[in-house]
Amino acid sequence: MLISGFIASGEDHLAGAKTRAGDIWGPISRESPVIPFDFTKYYEPEMGPRLLRQFVAFRRLIEQEALPDFKVQARTLEAELGDSSSGRLRRRANIDPGYLTLERLVLATTKNYSHRIYLRDGIFAELALAFCSDTFRPLEWTYPDYRTALAIEFFNTVRDDLKDRLRG
Repeated sequence: MLISGFIASGEDHLAGAKTRAGDIWGPISRESPVIPFDFTKYYEPEMGPRLLRQFVAFRRLIEQEALPDFKVQARTLEAELGDSSSGRLRRRANIDPGYLTLERLVLATTKNYSHRIYLRDGIFAELALAFCSDTFRPLEWTYPDYRTALAIEFFNTVRDDLKDRLRG
C-alpha cells in the first residue's frame, strides 16, 4: 500500500501537499493525527519553525519496484509547492513516499547511507519498520517520528486495512 509522510510549514501547506499528492496518487484512505514535528531541526533552515508532521495511506496498491517513481514525483511536487523567488528552492512541504506490506514499511530517500539500498535514478530504499510479534517495530536507524506510539499505531491500523483488502 502506498503511504507517505508529510512535513509542512503550516496547516495550509500540509493540506495543499496532501491534495496535490492525492491528485497524482489517488484518494487517501487513512490519515494520522497532525503532530508538531519537533524531532529534529534539520528542516527548519529551509522551511521555518513550528513544522507539522502527518502520515497518510493512499487507497492505491503499488508494485514495490515502482517506489523510485513515487519519490521522483514527490520531489517534483515539493518544487511546485515551494518558493523559488529567491533563486533557490525553499520547500514548504517535505513529501516522503513509501510502501507498507504485511511484513515491513519501506521509505524512499535520495540520501545514501550504509543501511540503504540503491534502487535507481538516485533513489534508495530504507527499511523503516519491521512487523514482528503482532506489531511494527523500529530498527536501529528508524527516524524518531516513525518510532512514536502514534506512528506505530497508525501503521498497524493501515496494515489491518491492507490485510482486509487482500482477503477480498
